[in-house]
Amino acid sequence: MKTEKILEAEEISRKEESHQRILPESLDKKHIRSKVIFLSLPALLNMFLISFVGIADMIMVGRLGPSAISAVGMVNQPNFLIISVFMALTVGTTALVARFVGARDIRSAKNVAKQSLVVSIFFGIGISMFLYTFAPQIERAMGAEPDVLILGITYMRIISIGMPFNVIAMIIGAILRGSGDMRTPLIADTIANFINIVGNYILIFGKLGAPALGVAGAGIATSIARFISMLILLYVLYNEKTIVKLSFKESYCLNSSIIKRILNIGIPSAVEQFVLRSGQLAFVRIIAELGTVPFATHQIAMNIQSLSFMPGQAFSMAATTLLGQLLGAKKPDIAEESARQTRLVGMMVAGITAFIIFFFGRYLIMLYTNNMDIIEQGRVCLRIIAAIQLAQSTQFILAGALRGAGDTRFPLYSTMLGMWGMRVVLSYLFVIVFNWGLTGAWLAIAFDQVVRAIIIYSRFNSGKWKSMKV
Repeated sequence: MKTEKILEAEEISRKEESHQRILPESLDKKHIRSKVIFLSLPALLNMFLISFVGIADMIMVGRLGPSAISAVGMVNQPNFLIISVFMALTVGTTALVARFVGARDIRSAKNVAKQSLVVSIFFGIGISMFLYTFAPQIERAMGAEPDVLILGITYMRIISIGMPFNVIAMIIGAILRGSGDMRTPLIADTIANFINIVGNYILIFGKLGAPALGVAGAGIATSIARFISMLILLYVLYNEKTIVKLSFKESYCLNSSIIKRILNIGIPSAVEQFVLRSGQLAFVRIIAELGTVPFATHQIAMNIQSLSFMPGQAFSMAATTLLGQLLGAKKPDIAEESARQTRLVGMMVAGITAFIIFFFGRYLIMLYTNNMDIIEQGRVCLRIIAAIQLAQSTQFILAGALRGAGDTRFPLYSTMLGMWGMRVVLSYLFVIVFNWGLTGAWLAIAFDQVVRAIIIYSRFNSGKWKSMKV
C-alpha cells in the first residue's frame, strides 16, 4: 500500500507533467505562437474584464456629472502611487515561482508563495490605515476643487477598507501566473467583476430598494468585489490541485533569505511603478489646472485608453511566465523566440485596437456623457494615442519578457526617461507654456510611449537578459 508521501510525490509529478505541456518545446514559430495564444488568452480575457468593469464604472459615475468623474480619478492616482511599492512583491514572486516551476523545484516555489502571502497581508493592512487616515490631506494635495473634495475623501476612505483584500488577491494571482495558471485569476475576476457591476448599478442609483449612494456606492461595490475575488483565490490556492498548493499546517515564519531574493528582482519594478505613478500624479496635477471639464475629459479618455493597454498587459503577463519558466528549464533560445512571437501576436491585436479607437472613439465617449466639449476634446486625445499603439504594445510585452528573466532594471530606466523626461516635462511645456490644452498633454503621452519602446526593444535585442541570475 502506497504511503502518503509517495502519493503526494506522484500527484506533484502529474501536476508538473501537465504543466510542462503549456511550454514551447521547439523553435518552430507556429508551435510557439500556439503556446503563446494558449497562455495569453485567459490573461487577455481577464484584462478585458478589468477594462470593461472600469469602463462600466466610469459610465455609471459619469451620469452623476463631471465632479463625480473627477473625484474618482483623483482618488485612483494616489492609490496607484502607493500600491506601486507592492509591485516589488508581485513581480519578484511571479519571476521566482516561474523560474522554480520551470526547473521543477516545486518546494522552493511553494516557499516563495508562502513568504509573499504573509508579507502581502501586513502590507495591505498598512496601506488601508494610511489611506483612510490621510484621505483629506491627499485629496487637497491633488488640487481637488471644493465640489470634488468631499466626494473624493468619501470614496478614498471606502476604497481603503477593501485594500487588504486587493493586495492579497494580487499576490495570489502573481503566484498562480508564475506557475502557468492564467485561468484561475480569470475566473475569480469574472465573478468579482460581475458583482462589482451589479453592485454599482444598485448602490450608485439606489435600485432594488437600496439608497442612492452615488460615488460612495461605487466605492462600496468595488470593496465587496475585491473581497469576493480574494476568497475565491484563497480557496483555489489552499484547496485545489494547483502546482504550488499551500496548507495551513505548514510554517509561515518569515524567511529573510527568500524575501531578499524576491525583493532583489522586484525592487526595480517597485521603483519603476513608483516612478510611473508619481509621474502620472504630476501629470494629472498639470491637467487639473485646466479645470473640471478638461480633467473629466482626460479621465474618460484614459478609461477608454485602458482598452489599448489591455492586450499589451495580457501578453506581457504571458511573456513574463514563458521566459521565467523557459530560462528555469535552461532553454534560452526558445525563450527568446517565444518573446518575439508574443510581441508579434500582441502587435496584431494592438493594430485592431488602434483602428477601433481612431475611427470610433467619438462614439465610445458618447457612452459616458452628452457634453459636446468633452466629446470633441476626448476624440482628439484618442486619435493621438491610437497612432502609437504598436510602440505601446512593444514596450509592454518586451518589458514583461525582461521581468520574467529577472532583468527588471531596464524597464525602470525606460520608465524614468519616458515618464519624467518626456511626459511630465513635455506636458508642462505644451500645456502651461504653449497653452495647447489637453491635446498637448496627450501628445506628451505619445512621446513617452515611443521613447520607452525604443529603450526596451534595444535592451531585449542585446540578449543580456539571458544570463540574469535570480
